Order: sequence, then C-alpha cells, then structure tokens
Amino acid sequence: MIDWLDFLLVLVSALVGACVVVSAYALGIRLLTLSGRTPLVTPAEFTDAITIVTPAEIKAAAKRAAKAAKKSPLTEGQKRLALIGAWGCFALSAIAVLVGIYLILGEHLTRLVGGA
Repeated sequence: MIDWLDFLLVLVSALVGACVVVSAYALGIRLLTLSGRTPLVTPAEFTDAITIVTPAEIKAAAKRAAKAAKKSPLTEGQKRLALIGAWGCFALSAIAVLVGIYLILGEHLTRLVGGA
C-alpha cells in the first residue's frame, strides 16, 4: 500500500530542494559577474562535436569578458560585497546538496560513523 501523503511530502521536498540549489547557484553566478569576475569556461573539444570553438573565438570571448568587467558601474565596495554574496550563494547551494544527501543516506551514515 502506498502512503500518498508521504509520497507528496517527498515530491514537494525534492522540488523545493531543486529550486533552492538551482536558484542559489544562478544568483551566485549573477553576483560573480556583477563583481567583475565573469566566469569564462573554455569549451572542451570533442572529435564528434557539432561545433568546434576556435582559439580566436575563445580569445575574443575573454576580451569581451574583460571589457565588460571594466565597464561595471559598481564601486569597489559594491563589487566586494557582490563577490561575498556570490560565495555565500555557492555555499548555500553546496549545503543544500549535502543536506539532501544526508536526508537520503542519513540513517546509514549514522550507523557507519557510530560503528553499530
């Protein structure tokens, strides 16, 4: 027999947890960009990739990111605050993931660490 109330509780918890992780990470990326530290990730080149990014395109993207960072209207204090907020959002996202893992494996981890 399925306990539908517990099923609903798990469903809502999973949706809220996913929203917290994704929202905190997205806000962290936004704040990181506002702080002038635009994350630039060079794409990996795969032999079967549909699109290959040339070194010239990578260099142009890095130049655009540096130019955007220089045009920021924020003061140095605001940039520093945005950077602290970004790391706080990343920490919140990581904590939410760890809490989710603990909720899934909690009893097993307690027994493992407790030695019982």
